Amino acid sequence: MRTIDFQQTISMAFAALKSNKLRAFLTLLGVVIGVFSFIGVMTGISVLQDTIVSSFNILGSNTLNVQKYPALRHGPDARNKYRNRKDITVEQGMYVRGNSRLAKYVCVQSSYWPIQLTYRNKKTNPDISVDGTTPEIVYTENRNIAEGRMFNENDLQLARRYVVIGPGIVRFLFPNEDPLGKRIRIGNSMYTIIGVTESKGGLFGGQMDNFVAIPLTTFLAEFGRSRWVAIQAKSADQRTYEAMTDEIIGLLRAIRKVPPGEENDFEIVSNETLISEVNNMTSIIRIGTGAVSAIALLAAGIGIMNIMLVSVTERTREIGIRKAVGATKKSILRQFLIESVVICELGGLIGIMLGVGGGNIIALLLKIPAVFPIGWALVGLMVTSAVGIVFGVYPAWKASNLDPIEALRYE
Repeated sequence: MRTIDFQQTISMAFAALKSNKLRAFLTLLGVVIGVFSFIGVMTGISVLQDTIVSSFNILGSNTLNVQKYPALRHGPDARNKYRNRKDITVEQGMYVRGNSRLAKYVCVQSSYWPIQLTYRNKKTNPDISVDGTTPEIVYTENRNIAEGRMFNENDLQLARRYVVIGPGIVRFLFPNEDPLGKRIRIGNSMYTIIGVTESKGGLFGGQMDNFVAIPLTTFLAEFGRSRWVAIQAKSADQRTYEAMTDEIIGLLRAIRKVPPGEENDFEIVSNETLISEVNNMTSIIRIGTGAVSAIALLAAGIGIMNIMLVSVTERTREIGIRKAVGATKKSILRQFLIESVVICELGGLIGIMLGVGGGNIIALLLKIPAVFPIGWALVGLMVTSAVGIVFGVYPAWKASNLDPIEALRYE
């Protein structure tokens, strides 16, 4: 019997909403806007976060990067905080490379940017970065050689004009040719292509495939000394990673003459630290978005309460008739409470669909995988249900406590 009564209550609640379509639409519009703004931003953040995190996997496992500045800097004075640090030099990098006993691979790297590469009448975009590096970069950046080979220690010592390129450069300059053995212009000199790496992808679509690496000695002769020098080190396994990190810190502190007790004047960056920084930043954005959406949902809840109070007044006679034929306070309260929850749930579902679609427009534009944040969608539904209950209780209570005789007299 209770099941039949509950079903009837739901049917009557939907019938009341259908009889006032415009009012119901305007009421749930506020819920739609609140949920849409929340889910849309959360979806967009999830899309960007997934892409950024995957792009940080440029470093291989058990790999660290030593550089002057932190990977992510916060605040207007963040750069000034680190600008007075001494630059990391090639000599310091080569010292670590020659003296580390726990690192399986140590790569010393410097870069020149931006530059344009030329092959006959074809040119790349003028935004390519050229890396002068030691041969270990293919291991520390977790790259694989698809064709040809990486330059070796002998090529490094003799400063040969060899270059290894990524598939992005191949698409620019050699769409219908085999690039191996071809000569391309980098800066003022010609270089022979000896290898092509496999595709690695990258942030917002493939910049990591625009890989251009030449021997570090050749780089120094061609472009001079760059202020940007980094050291990458990879341990044999996870067990020796921490010990390797401590060893490299000790070597750098010694050669850079950092006094005992003072903090390092360089940064140790790994995949884990980068991902942690991104998660911290997105958490702040999520908190701000949640606060704005909460205000929007609060306004929508007040609107729902107002509309439900008007509905109770307009349907006073209906309530009186229902009570006269045996409807209990509980069933009247349930009917109006269900109407409030239904409005919120419908608004929540529409807002979630629009928010997921809107957030994934970023993925579509950037040609990256779309996401469906099921966790945040469930949070959105729970919050809208809570809004419907909280702001529907008073109108439902008022309806259930109407005197049936007075209600029947109401015109």
